Amino acid sequence: MGASLAAFSGGAQADKLADVLARGKLVVGTGVGNPPWHFRDEAGNMAGYDVDIAKIIAKGLFGDDTKIEFVNQASDARIPNIVTDKVDITCQFMTVTAERAQQVNFTIPYYREGVGLMLTAGGKYKSRDDMKAAGNAVTVAVLQNVYAEDMVHYALPEAKVDQYESVDLAYQALNSGRADAVATDMSSLLWFMKQNPGKYGDGGYGWYPQTYSCAVKRGEQDWLNFVNIALREALTGVEFATFSKSFEQWFGVKPPEPQIGFPAELR
Repeated sequence: MGASLAAFSGGAQADKLADVLARGKLVVGTGVGNPPWHFRDEAGNMAGYDVDIAKIIAKGLFGDDTKIEFVNQASDARIPNIVTDKVDITCQFMTVTAERAQQVNFTIPYYREGVGLMLTAGGKYKSRDDMKAAGNAVTVAVLQNVYAEDMVHYALPEAKVDQYESVDLAYQALNSGRADAVATDMSSLLWFMKQNPGKYGDGGYGWYPQTYSCAVKRGEQDWLNFVNIALREALTGVEFATFSKSFEQWFGVKPPEPQIGFPAELR
């Protein structure tokens, strides 16, 4: 009898998709101070790649990407705000881990982050291979953290590592010639290059991969399925033109065109 009662008690499950449609707007948790991901532009409007991903989901819901409310949240509120229903979804450069997947459900990925090497255009070194060959003659600037030395040495085993308290100071070391490269998030590298055309170069090597996905509440399978469809059709289908424009705007490169014919993701 207990099993039967449990089965009946599950009959009135929450339906997040229906609730969002009835409300008429999507409530999205994200940040405001991290370009190119999420920030306020000069007009005070929300902008960035995370914001555009959220707009793609809103457009899928309502045919209108303005039917959206952004909730400014700190990084440590990303999971609590999902669990307590303060937001419908979090899109905030959130790294997927197995531990976090016990607390929320992750959508399909929309970015693969990693560490890259930013160089000065016209500088002594043109690529990671050049720097690796130069051994301990190379100095790399990096944001200070406990893993900084190991992180840099994964790509450049013999390089000297100078740690700085802020990314801006690391960039200044590169600009002044005190460092030959900056080890930084690949997304930041691409954004910085786009903001300063012709001034910097990419070392052509990325490592320490991290998957970024949006997150929704556990147990809301229809909602998760819908968001995954909206994202998949942006990355590979009918909304690709919108997605491609956003990706190029924030990272300065065009994503690969979806292959026509057999769905490549099923191979």
